[in-house]
Amino acid sequence: MEFLKLVRRRSFLSEVVYTVLNVALAIALVLVIRYTESIPLALGLVLVSKWRVLAVRARYWFVNIRSNLVDIIVSVSVVLHLYTINAATIQDSSKFILLGIATLLYILWLLVLKPRSKRSYVAAQAGVAILLGVSALFTISFAWPASLVVVGMWLIGYAAASHVLNTYDDETHPLFLSLAWSVVMAELGWVAYHWTVAYSLPLVTNILVPQIAIVAALVGFLAYKSYDSFYHYQKIRMTDIILPLLFTVSAILVLLFAFPTDMFNY
Repeated sequence: MEFLKLVRRRSFLSEVVYTVLNVALAIALVLVIRYTESIPLALGLVLVSKWRVLAVRARYWFVNIRSNLVDIIVSVSVVLHLYTINAATIQDSSKFILLGIATLLYILWLLVLKPRSKRSYVAAQAGVAILLGVSALFTISFAWPASLVVVGMWLIGYAAASHVLNTYDDETHPLFLSLAWSVVMAELGWVAYHWTVAYSLPLVTNILVPQIAIVAALVGFLAYKSYDSFYHYQKIRMTDIILPLLFTVSAILVLLFAFPTDMFNY
């Protein structure tokens, strides 16, 4: 009985330490960006927070990095978005509110969404990585060559697909499908590089959200639902994907024709 009490106490203490460290990381990132405007320093904090990825023998580094790619993409994207908000020419009051909202959302990612292992939550994690990763990539890559943007999209696509497919007991398709989806993302990136459309945030016209980030997340959602149907029934049943298909197509059409946009070329 004393042993059980000790285990519970240690478990509770570890949860408290885990929560405090993650909240401290999110606050530290926003403070570094706000008062030093140093992206390398903020990214250094992110890398330090992932020390457990490399705290194993070197032969396991690649596997650990691959399994943590989604979290790394989200964390790096948060740093870049914090910097974009902080550098925006908007009122300080609006800037503080946006920085606070971004920090709170990152805390929710660290404490609520990231630790979940249920397949639906894992799919949501991949969707967040696509949305934030693509948005951050197209926000900072206006002076980059097209090849780097395509490689970045390829990496985001591979990380997201592999993250979801590893939750299925499928030993033959994950690598092939991950690479196939990464190619689709790379092609979307190449097209969007030459014709990029963005949306202004409500009340904050200086901060733009690239259309390709939303489109990629929507198409990724449809791809996930299609594979899930194929995995369970050895075919893609229309009854399983009709609602996701209608939602994806409708949302993309609304984005294309209903919302005011800003268009800029690289």
